[in-house]
Amino acid sequence: MRLQDYDITNQFLATVVDTYCITPLQSAAEVREIVLDINQADFDIKVGQNVGVLTPGQKEFGQDHHLRLYSIADVPEQNASGGVRMHICVRRCSYIDEFSGEEFRGLASNYLCDLNSGDTVTLTGPYGPAFQLPAERDALLILIGAGTGIAPFRAMVKQLYRSQPEFSGRVWLFHGARTGLDLLYMNDVRNDFAQYYDRDTFEAIAALSHRPHWSTAIDWNSVFDSRSEELWTVLLDSKTYVYLAGLAAIRHELDSEFARIAGCEETWASRKAELEADNRWVELLY
Repeated sequence: MRLQDYDITNQFLATVVDTYCITPLQSAAEVREIVLDINQADFDIKVGQNVGVLTPGQKEFGQDHHLRLYSIADVPEQNASGGVRMHICVRRCSYIDEFSGEEFRGLASNYLCDLNSGDTVTLTGPYGPAFQLPAERDALLILIGAGTGIAPFRAMVKQLYRSQPEFSGRVWLFHGARTGLDLLYMNDVRNDFAQYYDRDTFEAIAALSHRPHWSTAIDWNSVFDSRSEELWTVLLDSKTYVYLAGLAAIRHELDSEFARIAGCEETWASRKAELEADNRWVELLY
């Protein structure tokens, strides 16, 4: 679905409660977590959904607004006024024009990263289905996210252990990043996932670029190779659920990796179709 096709008629104001950088100073990327309050009676958002941010458009191009979608990065809660408090994760972006070489600041990301506490921003949505936690208490959840795609999984894992303290299955969190400094919620600034490291049911696995100073893809190959037999075994299990989050390009990368693990593209395509039909393959891609 293209951004211009989203229904933005449901708009509401959100107030910035807090904004803080969640990447170390040494990281090449600036990623911020922004806490927002929405005091609108009919607003409801759940883990796994996106919210649209409407920032000022480029008037010279006839744009009234600029729309971007952001995943919920924490379990939404009720604020002191009875409204909703939610978190989003935003990476400050810029783009290089391939013809002129000129650098352009990303409209939405820079607008959001420059906000201060007390500022307001126009939101729309929410969009997409909420993540449905498996009914089986002994299910295996394979969570695969790259970059800020880890944000919805931070919320999902927190919701799982909060709502199902008796969970006896397993959670495998595969987090892709350029370098260890870019592992969101798994660094010295903010390490939310550490609270689950001592649980037998949780394991976090980092997939990093093997040439971090180049435009090299995340090295999923080495990470999946180290447990390829076990991965294929669990992908055949009726209690396994797979969730993907991040840029849409990750879909092709992972299809290639899983096809290699399965032995051929046809075998993987068949198994993936079965997972999708059973609602055990879920994508939150943009």
